[in-house]
Amino acid sequence: MGDLELIFTMLGERVTTEISQDEKPNTFKKSKIVAKRGGKAAGDARKATEKELGRPVTTIRNYLSEPEKKKKLK
Repeated sequence: MGDLELIFTMLGERVTTEISQDEKPNTFKKSKIVAKRGGKAAGDARKATEKELGRPVTTIRNYLSEPEKKKKLK
């Protein structure tokens, strides 16, 4: 994982933590919504950065050749 990938991952986690501490979700469903909001904030920041740089932030090294779900079924 490259530096920028790590930064945006950490951003998503931190934003999610901040929202969760402020709103104190008390159910799984509410926590899931908070997590999606944190991930969206980081995703939006990543997309804006990619637009400015004119290149993707993510690298092919970070992708699995076969999804983990399918591996478990074999």
